[in-house]
Amino acid sequence: MSGLVIRTALVRALVTVFCVGLLAPIVIVVIASFSGDGYLKFPPSSFSLHWYDRFLGDARWRNALLNSLWIAAMTCVIATVLGFLAAYAMVRAGFKGKGALTAFLLAPLIVPHVVTAIAVYFLSAPWGLIGVKPWIALTHAVVALPVVLVILQSALQAVDPNLERAAMICGCTRFGVFRRVVVPLALPGAISAALFSFLTSFDELMISLFLAGVRSETLPVRIWNSLLLEVEPTIAAVSTVLIAVTVVALLADWGVRRLRGARLAG
Repeated sequence: MSGLVIRTALVRALVTVFCVGLLAPIVIVVIASFSGDGYLKFPPSSFSLHWYDRFLGDARWRNALLNSLWIAAMTCVIATVLGFLAAYAMVRAGFKGKGALTAFLLAPLIVPHVVTAIAVYFLSAPWGLIGVKPWIALTHAVVALPVVLVILQSALQAVDPNLERAAMICGCTRFGVFRRVVVPLALPGAISAALFSFLTSFDELMISLFLAGVRSETLPVRIWNSLLLEVEPTIAAVSTVLIAVTVVALLADWGVRRLRGARLAG
């Protein structure tokens, strides 16, 4: 019994150390973003909102934030719609080569983003697509699609196919079954997939670095360029905003999952 208690205590201690190691850099960045000093320093000698005011007051940072939000929103729509249709086909249809097609759609999870970025750049440059926001969103959707596909396959597998058969027996068309039965039942999973695809695009650096150009500079690219030129607390403030967006999206996903669990329990 004492051995089990010791092992449990060791596991808890290791998990605690691991979590502290993951959260410590985030906490340091957040604290540094409120620094009143003229340079990055931890712990700060004074606290101020000066760097947030500088972030929001600089047109270049504002434009980068708006570009990231706009591109991420388009990516969210593209990846979720395509991922929903692909996941439904994978779950419900039986055809030859389904395993190979699934592996192909999940390949961006394995291929390094720098390889994808270089390939897309050489495809985009001759056609003058550098800096075109819809095109950047489409390329972001390529790396977001595998995440959407995994989430929605799990959500659609939980939809009872007997409900679809019953609706068709009652005279509903295939499209009507999809719209009135499948989509409402899988909606919580679709919302989760949309949130994660939004985050994937919002935090994407490598592809944006190759494709954004000057007119469509995203927030991660702007941070990268600022780090190359100078290291100032404004970067900590921007990083805190990125962290806040991620936390909000994860909390929204948690709320959706809880709502889905309550509906299933009811």
